[in-house]
Amino acid sequence: MIRRKLFGTNGVRGLANIDLTPSFVSSLGQAIGTFFGSSKTIYLGMDGRTSGPFIKYALMSGLMSVGCRVVDTGMVPTPALQYAVTAEEADGGVMITASHNPPEYNGIKVAGKDGIEISGEDEKAIEDTYYAGSWKTVSWEQVHEASTNSGILDLYRKAIKKHVDVDSITKAGLKVVVDPGNGVGSLVTPYLLRELGCAVTTINSHIDGISPSRMPEPTPASLQDLMITVKALGADLGIAHDGDADRAVFIDDRGGFQWGDRTFGLIEKFFLKSNPGSVIVTPVSSSQMIAEIAESFHGKVEFTRVGSTVVSRRMVEIGAMLGGEENGGVFYGPHQSVRDGAMTAALLLDIIAKEGKALSELLNELPRYYSVKDKVVCPNNMKNEVTREFISAVKAERFETIDGIKIWPDKKSWILIRPSGTEPIFRIFVESTTEKKTRELLDANKKLLINIVKKLKRRLT
Repeated sequence: MIRRKLFGTNGVRGLANIDLTPSFVSSLGQAIGTFFGSSKTIYLGMDGRTSGPFIKYALMSGLMSVGCRVVDTGMVPTPALQYAVTAEEADGGVMITASHNPPEYNGIKVAGKDGIEISGEDEKAIEDTYYAGSWKTVSWEQVHEASTNSGILDLYRKAIKKHVDVDSITKAGLKVVVDPGNGVGSLVTPYLLRELGCAVTTINSHIDGISPSRMPEPTPASLQDLMITVKALGADLGIAHDGDADRAVFIDDRGGFQWGDRTFGLIEKFFLKSNPGSVIVTPVSSSQMIAEIAESFHGKVEFTRVGSTVVSRRMVEIGAMLGGEENGGVFYGPHQSVRDGAMTAALLLDIIAKEGKALSELLNELPRYYSVKDKVVCPNNMKNEVTREFISAVKAERFETIDGIKIWPDKKSWILIRPSGTEPIFRIFVESTTEKKTRELLDANKKLLINIVKKLKRRLT
């Protein structure tokens, strides 16, 4: 068997029934179960993708065959499963989701008993077991019957409400439009917001695994309907989730799309007002606005590699209570140190209600930078060579290599080029002080990257 790395930035990802076949998933389940150990209790959940059920039953078979006690939670957001693992003292959790990827993809995330995805070292241990075929099956009388738990969504919503001022939000009478993108956020956020006293309108809120309304990733292009609806209804804000609802992206009261690090910056500001001097954890892809806000409140920013698990683990290591990503992921430690879309939505509503200001007004009070994201297709086996070629081709004031290549042409502008851990692409992030300069930097560096990929393809053919 040819060995390839199974786990990427966020678990195992691939095309359903091509990469993630029933036989592969079952064997991977046996390796995961062997990692946890016989008789350990594993919570199992899935998002709304069409391929979820066959992957779930294959995974369940593998886990049960090595003696695990499997608790089937059905369709749930990833952070709901993670919260339940810790709250109900399970030994671990496995979530079937490809998060923001298109509907033909699916994936498997493995969480430890702390609800956080397991470390790279633990993932390697599972891979070693899988490739060696050294899982430990149990005799027939030691196979435990699977059970179900349909109560974790209620448990999860109640936990979120403990961290916000429900009375203030209710009195504010906010009008909110929610777009879960036909994903499992439909099962939590609209209900949570109504319990918080909001007037809620939903679009794309029926679960449909083929994503008929928009792609799972909440981007400006995919959220045009949400922007129009917020403006047409005169709503205070719009909230959009990715496929498994661990992220939340917001539309302001004027119908404007807001990147995740803008709204994270707002949450950071009010967190630091109450907790001055705290450490904020965020990846290198986040806006430098995050560092400016922290400096205003004598806080400190710790930059990490891109990846929610990296942020979570670093928060736990240093005792940080807040982390965030530019993609809409916010990690609120007092609740749980993982990104959580519904918790993020509740935190933002809490700020709007207490400040008595529109979301657009609150965001305008933050430092202003212009950000843009793009991507370039690149075969996975070429990524290392493309990275080396790119480094040798550019000149800049400074380079950072925490994750990918971060180039600073001046003190107020940067470009981050990094290979995706889940798709055959390079992701490009650009930030500067004006929209024009940001676009120029993106165009120039994207063109350079495309040309390098083309050149290497010609060399290999």
